Amino acid sequence: MMADPADIRGWQRLGSEVTTSGRLEEADVARLAALGVRHVVNLALDSHPDALADEGAKLAAAGIGYTHIPVPFDAPDETHFAAFRAALEQGPKPVHVHCIMNWRVSAFFYRLHRDCLGMPEPEARALMVQQWEPDASDKPEWAVWADFIAPRAS
Repeated sequence: MMADPADIRGWQRLGSEVTTSGRLEEADVARLAALGVRHVVNLALDSHPDALADEGAKLAAAGIGYTHIPVPFDAPDETHFAAFRAALEQGPKPVHVHCIMNWRVSAFFYRLHRDCLGMPEPEARALMVQQWEPDASDKPEWAVWADFIAPRAS
């Protein structure tokens, strides 16, 4: 089996059936296929300068399913999180989830791990901060992300 392509921006393996990263480049499509990835979930906007043009078509040509959930960096919301959860639950595995920097993805998985899968908060946070920690005290523009990952009332 092929080794993880650690040179992909923000590469992270979360388990045997889940990998994440930042932006994909054209050559990464074949690399993901060689790893056995069957589904890619993209949380980035197509309009980002680093976005892979025609990503869905390129993945389809490699036999990989594709779900695009465009999450504006300044406005993540509960509909995005619900679509993310559905894509992970309904899509084939192994799955690769990416955005541009692996910041959106790491925040989404933090919430999933902590709130839905019962992972202890320190463990979930440790996975997230390997990529990013959305601390609004450091960057006020990240307040929307600090709010997005804040625990929800039951």
